Amino acid sequence: MTPDPLAALPAETTDALPLHLVTETGFGAWVAAQPQVAQRWLQRAAFRPERGSWLVIPDATGATSQVCAGLGKSIPGTHDLCWLGAALADRLPAGDYRLVQQGNEAFSDSQAQCLALGWAIGGYRYARYRTALTQTQQARLQMPERADRRWLSAATASQQLARDLINTPANDMGPEELSDAAAELATNLGGRIEVTSDADLEQQFPLVAMVGKGSPRSPRLIDLRFARPGAPRVTLVGKGVCFDSGGLDIKAAAGMLLMKKDMGGAASALGTAQMLRMLDVGVDLRVLIPAVENSVDGAAFRPGDVCRSRKGLTVEIGNTDAEGRLVLADALAFASEEQPDLIIDLATLTGAARVALGAELPPVYGGDAQLVAELVKLGTGCADPLWPMPLWDGYEDELSSRVADINNAPSGGMAGSVTAALFLRRFVTHPQRWLHLDIYGWNPKERPGRPVGAEAQGIRAIASLLRHRYG
Repeated sequence: MTPDPLAALPAETTDALPLHLVTETGFGAWVAAQPQVAQRWLQRAAFRPERGSWLVIPDATGATSQVCAGLGKSIPGTHDLCWLGAALADRLPAGDYRLVQQGNEAFSDSQAQCLALGWAIGGYRYARYRTALTQTQQARLQMPERADRRWLSAATASQQLARDLINTPANDMGPEELSDAAAELATNLGGRIEVTSDADLEQQFPLVAMVGKGSPRSPRLIDLRFARPGAPRVTLVGKGVCFDSGGLDIKAAAGMLLMKKDMGGAASALGTAQMLRMLDVGVDLRVLIPAVENSVDGAAFRPGDVCRSRKGLTVEIGNTDAEGRLVLADALAFASEEQPDLIIDLATLTGAARVALGAELPPVYGGDAQLVAELVKLGTGCADPLWPMPLWDGYEDELSSRVADINNAPSGGMAGSVTAALFLRRFVTHPQRWLHLDIYGWNPKERPGRPVGAEAQGIRAIASLLRHRYG
């Protein structure tokens, strides 16, 4: 049975302890309004409401009466509130709590929602392969009055789906298993799936077939549809490289260690599809996933090879470790043939994006600056940050080839995330109706709600954009 994604956020609780979230600015007034026993306890504990700090406060009998938690100098933004919620869920003693706010310390609806979101995902652990993992009871928060329970359930379940898929090691998450996960989503949410492989794949999606031919695990193009005739048509494209050795331009061991996450774009696309379906967003939805393993054997593609893409453009292989943009190129060309209202691709595409913006802030590109700005704004409001980046035409000549229409890997090494986006743009018919997210899909350090391992990025932002536009 699938666990309740909101188990940590019950609608009603009995004997819930008051949880006061206070800022440094409002702390003095809050203390003055407390009973004398609480004031003395706070004074003896020398408690200050620094962000993330908390203190259990007893009553005159010694029984726990309330908890005070700090917000810092002022109420933080939605992103920080989300992870503060995760920290409190992780660190407070097991039991039930209810949020209490007063006057100027009260949260807006979006702030309360993001705190609750962090609380809901604060207990995430990937335990598929742990034979003796102790399950500890988590602190529970009574659902805040203004929080949207349906949205929280969809956001939490979809993040868990994407994280679970990314965390699964490549021996259990190859192209076939990724296809199975998409088929299960179709069954559960009323969609249908078509999978193209073998000879048909070579004929219809030659770049996908070329990247995957060095592995005994056959590549495929997954086409998942949730039809709603007459509704705006949206196509999600997710990079599904289930493991990336780098091919003949093989990665060093350290670079290969996290490459089970190279299908993070596909996982996030599936998570986004689930969230859209759970919220019944009014779009005719399609998800395309080129699923491959970039491995090495005698059949592997080589640097210097030239392959004709689905769109007809010929591509020279400058580096076999720039395989993600190759499989996405065929999928984006295929998506463009239906001329949908919007195409959004998600891909763990470049290390250059991490150098520029780090692990937590994925860049987003698109041919319509207003559309990009709208996505960024809505992502900020739901604790799913993105950063706008330019499709700088001045770098187009970096993609030139002496023997083909385009080269997949510029030799200069500069502006790698931008040139990768420019490469993808060549395969999109209407770039003004296209968004590209260069995500990382991984938490590199341990924090509450963000254990080392998979991270879903872009799901809430995209769902918010489509919900805002299409209802």
